[in-house]
Amino acid sequence: MALKSLFVTRIYESSLAEERGFPAFNQELEEACRMLAAEDAAGRAWCREKTYPGYTSYASLDDLPRRASVFAQLKTRLDRHARAYAEALQLDLGAGRLRLDSLWVNILKSGGSHTSHIHPHSVISGTVYVAVPPGASALKLEDPRLAMMMAAPPRRADADEDQKSFVYMAPQPGTVLMWESWLRHEVTVNRAKSERISVSFNYAWG
Repeated sequence: MALKSLFVTRIYESSLAEERGFPAFNQELEEACRMLAAEDAAGRAWCREKTYPGYTSYASLDDLPRRASVFAQLKTRLDRHARAYAEALQLDLGAGRLRLDSLWVNILKSGGSHTSHIHPHSVISGTVYVAVPPGASALKLEDPRLAMMMAAPPRRADADEDQKSFVYMAPQPGTVLMWESWLRHEVTVNRAKSERISVSFNYAWG
């Protein structure tokens, strides 16, 4: 018997924590995230209107690398990871390149979550994790074929990770996760007693 693995979904995982000077960098990044949450009145208003459980700069600020140098440093690091991921995916970018299209802060309160979604008009999406207290939300990834499995039985509880319908990834401070933007994902309920802080991003092709 022969089995082939076709149409594989590859998730990129790395860590900034392995780099020199990470604790100071991560502390500065957390302070910058909290500074935005305190000063971004438009962002807070959007969160109240949309009942977002915490703060996000997603709908209010599109210039974080110009707003604070630590976000510019983060962009430089993420660009390197995005290039490595694109190479691993064997993407043919032609004369174009991947460019950071958006970068936004997420501060998720205890009890908060983010429902299942995709990132249209992007190639690669991802998140770098800044503060991950005990019990903080995992990233839940969904098998992209799930909607087409009309008569398929569920997978066994002890199925291998690459056979599961949903995979939960529990990050640590400094973890960088990237996935192709069409992959449906969600943030499970934050069961930590304190806030979970992350910075999410999209890369476009052009």
